[in-house]
Amino acid sequence: MTIRAIQAVPLVAPLGRVFRGSNYQMTKRCTVITRVLTTEGIVGESYNGDEEGDAQVRLVRTITDTLAPLLEGRDAAMVESCWQAMLPITYDILGDRALAMKAIACVDSALWDAFGKSLAAPLFKIWGGFRDELPIIAIGGYYGITGEELAAEMEGYRTLGLAGCKLKVGGATPEEDANRFRIARQAGGDDFVLMADANQGYSLEEAKRFCRLVDGLNLRWFEEPCRWYNDRRAMRDVRLATGVPVAAGQSELSRAGARDLMVEGSIDICNFDASWGGGPTEWRRVAGTAMAFGVAMAHHEEPQISAHLLAAIPHGTYVECFHPERDPLFWELIANRPAIRNGAYPVPQGPGFGLVLDESTIRRYAA
Repeated sequence: MTIRAIQAVPLVAPLGRVFRGSNYQMTKRCTVITRVLTTEGIVGESYNGDEEGDAQVRLVRTITDTLAPLLEGRDAAMVESCWQAMLPITYDILGDRALAMKAIACVDSALWDAFGKSLAAPLFKIWGGFRDELPIIAIGGYYGITGEELAAEMEGYRTLGLAGCKLKVGGATPEEDANRFRIARQAGGDDFVLMADANQGYSLEEAKRFCRLVDGLNLRWFEEPCRWYNDRRAMRDVRLATGVPVAAGQSELSRAGARDLMVEGSIDICNFDASWGGGPTEWRRVAGTAMAFGVAMAHHEEPQISAHLLAAIPHGTYVECFHPERDPLFWELIANRPAIRNGAYPVPQGPGFGLVLDESTIRRYAA
């Protein structure tokens, strides 16, 4: 299965409102479709990431101008060999290492899709297969809406069939955020899974205070509670002081970074992102390490990728998606997206990632 060419198609979907987290905001949903074309006619295809503007332009160029020449003529089924051939683009200490790992992730994902298609099998089964459906939650509760609107949002997720929500916190005081969490709990009900995601927005003391304020409200986990510059130690301290499970890993670029979170006792759940950290190949290495440490695995966003990864292992947790207003691509781009029912997302059974991308949606959002 010889690689003939690699293509990258950028998409930009404008959003109807500003979605604000603790220290950032989103006005567009961007991604890149990567295609690996083979001489046998098999096309590996995936979409990854959320880079916009100049970052998206540079990501596309890295895929087509740097990685494609490295891989053309290679066997697409030798995914590990291809991954190792791509890794040296991260060695330039003056380059954008994070962007390079994202580019590798895009190509690695498409290579795995081609591999699955060559075997006529879904990737979650190729990777071992543990379950064929997963609980699915929303990422939501962004700032800028009223308490009534927040309650309606939680009720809407239940209507969509979702099992819960990862609520944005860290952009207000712990007291204000705890009140928002309380509203979400009351609206969602006792069986609605609720996490809190601070996106590194709190100090250590603020994070501990938030945990105390929501005690008794069944906080499933607290994601990236503390600011980046001392997050490993601070997250460990949050865990030890409050007993609340802590999740992190999405901000790491490599298995070694994720490993260090585990070695230092910083996390209970690792949400390493295959689309940011080198693709499914690197994610699966992280998952193996996590099993040895007794750490559960999650995945930051990207349900089109994460469903297969999480379904292949016994310590996977939740698939994550967004409301259609926040991520129209998940709801419009996948022509054969499985229906969500009773809080569960069936893993696509088609070969590779099992996705059929809608060409009209691609044309509508092509950058």
